[in-house]
Amino acid sequence: MTSAVSCLGEAAAAVLTAAAPLEKVRLTHAYAEDWRAGRLSPEVPVPPPGRPARPARPELKLPRDMPKRGRGGSAQNRIALLHALAHIELNAIDLAWDLVARFAGAGLPKGFTDDWVQVADDEARHFRMLEARLNALGSSYGDLPAHDGLWQAAAETAHDLAARLAVVPMVLEARGLDVTPETVRRLRDFGDGESADLLQTIHDEEITHVAAGRRWFVHLCRERGAEPVTLWQELVGRHFRGGLKRPFNVASRSLAGFGPEYYEPITPEIDRRPESR
Repeated sequence: MTSAVSCLGEAAAAVLTAAAPLEKVRLTHAYAEDWRAGRLSPEVPVPPPGRPARPARPELKLPRDMPKRGRGGSAQNRIALLHALAHIELNAIDLAWDLVARFAGAGLPKGFTDDWVQVADDEARHFRMLEARLNALGSSYGDLPAHDGLWQAAAETAHDLAARLAVVPMVLEARGLDVTPETVRRLRDFGDGESADLLQTIHDEEITHVAAGRRWFVHLCRERGAEPVTLWQELVGRHFRGGLKRPFNVASRSLAGFGPEYYEPITPEIDRRPESR
């Protein structure tokens, strides 16, 4: 057991209020192991904080104020890419724990908590992998600015688990499946096979996260007597302002059980390009 934490809610709060990224990672791995071993009770005695703690660095900017990232193969561009991905994974750790703390006690099966504690554990490992790769390239997380828009999805959907699942795993994480294959290809073209392999591993594991989101979204729909595709489209239209973008990685989305009947009908016809394969 890590420190005096005895229940799931306390574990989630400890991670969410840990500002240092590697401490957030360490606690996540420890509490995930405690949960799997049955050393944490499922109680959530207090609600999670409105925002997770963040380190002094990186400087957080509005998305519109972020410097444009180059697409070439220079070490500087690759560092900027990996830094941006590390920031996403750090936020993903907190999104998973926030989801657990906010919704796990709402009469859901234990499998729900098992899935999202595992997601948090995966995201922590992904951050650690990216940080190690940044270190190998002479950098580290915090050396570059990062955008502060990622927590907006959590705030927008804090009131409704269906909305949270519709937007975070089924829009934001699914978008990661769409863009990663091309990024992996470019990294290999640049001769950075180590970074490419790392991103491929993350992509393959994120399929299981999208699958978990879809599975529990469908579970909620059954409980509410709602049709999953219709409700998903309604919730995305209400809570996600970014708009869906092609191309879609239909193959990876389908491995997650997330078929085009969900997203194609509400994606604008503009910018139609071949889907990723």
